[in-house]
Amino acid sequence: MSAKSTSAIRGAAAAAALVLIGTALAGCSADGRETIRFTFSKREAIAFMTDLVVQYNASQDEVRVEIDTSGVDVVSASFVRGNPPDIMLANYNYEVARFVQRCALTDLSGTEAAASTRDDLQPLMDQYGSCEGRVSALPYSVMAASVIYNEEIFAAHDLEVPRTWTELLAVCDALQAAGVTPFYATFKDDWTVGQGWYDYAVGGSLDVIEFFDDLAAEGADVGPDSEVSFQKDFADPMDRMLQLTESYVNEDASSRGYGDGNLAFANGEAAMYLQGPWAFSEIAKTAPDLDLGTFPLPMTDDPEDLAVRVNMDLAAMIPEGSRHQEAARDFLEFLYLPENIEAYNASQLGFTPTKDAAAPDDPRIAGMIPYYDEGRIYQGPSVLVPKTIPVFNYAQAMVLGADPRTTLATMDADWARLAFRAPAPSTETKESQG
Repeated sequence: MSAKSTSAIRGAAAAAALVLIGTALAGCSADGRETIRFTFSKREAIAFMTDLVVQYNASQDEVRVEIDTSGVDVVSASFVRGNPPDIMLANYNYEVARFVQRCALTDLSGTEAAASTRDDLQPLMDQYGSCEGRVSALPYSVMAASVIYNEEIFAAHDLEVPRTWTELLAVCDALQAAGVTPFYATFKDDWTVGQGWYDYAVGGSLDVIEFFDDLAAEGADVGPDSEVSFQKDFADPMDRMLQLTESYVNEDASSRGYGDGNLAFANGEAAMYLQGPWAFSEIAKTAPDLDLGTFPLPMTDDPEDLAVRVNMDLAAMIPEGSRHQEAARDFLEFLYLPENIEAYNASQLGFTPTKDAAAPDDPRIAGMIPYYDEGRIYQGPSVLVPKTIPVFNYAQAMVLGADPRTTLATMDADWARLAFRAPAPSTETKESQG
């Protein structure tokens, strides 16, 4: 057989396979059940979620869920092609929120899942935009982050967890006097500066929701003379951040990355570390029995200002373009059953966003529980700007020596430029699509 004939046969086989896949995605499964496509791309939790899908498929005989782990870029492309997934669990950020803002997602307000979620989380969801009259996305997993500290080092030097800026400086000075590096910093990786130092400094100093609401109202007028601006409102938090990064971190911070930080902290090379709970498993590879705790970074002298950084690590959405919305809703309700959503969050050291969920039982994150329960939380300001503003790069530049006033002025100019280019939201369009 010629190479050309072989190629033709392979091409025909591939085309036939695509037809079969398309038929399956359209809702035709071998056992006659309605098939829906479920996208999930959180790498470290794929095994857990795959097992949950298996449990759902075995629990009834009307709907079959196929899990798609191909990633956010493929999902975005599927919306463009008019073939979005039937249900999504995705990290909630500006990329995903585009679907919310364009009313491309169905209203979930009438579901039991929506009724079970905490009301105080909705303002955090709305920070990314909304479609009028709809609840387009439901939080599924909330990840809280704050200062990780070595309890053994604190105990050895008779130190209490600081609750004010003055107490924090006193702890740092005491550690230095004892020959202990207060903070291990990893400035080589810009995201560790952005999600940690920058976010904690700002979130511990001002009302993040109020600031970004006011900033959005300023629009293209943001600048040195506006009521709110990065250069005006972030100046003091950045000064305090730099006071810490210039005086109380490891000398080689500029050349150390995330992996270096996990290893060094596991080896007791510093007392504190600005990372989220995702670092615990990495630290445990070296020091599985290390006693660790967490506390919010104090940036003022009022303990009432203490709060922890959170992000909507996963949110559930059902696209308007799904041809299997009722089946998708059935699976949504399964995902939100207490035994499922709570087990998922326990496996990831996340906080369950439902009203009656128990607090996490891992002692390493116990220090954040009171703040989460009281709603003393904020979303990281680094994730509340479009990706076209390279805030991680800006935060890294500041800790490496760039003038903070100049950098913050640049951020104002970036914001104003994007606001000028952005089209005004169309209420008429939203109403017609709703």
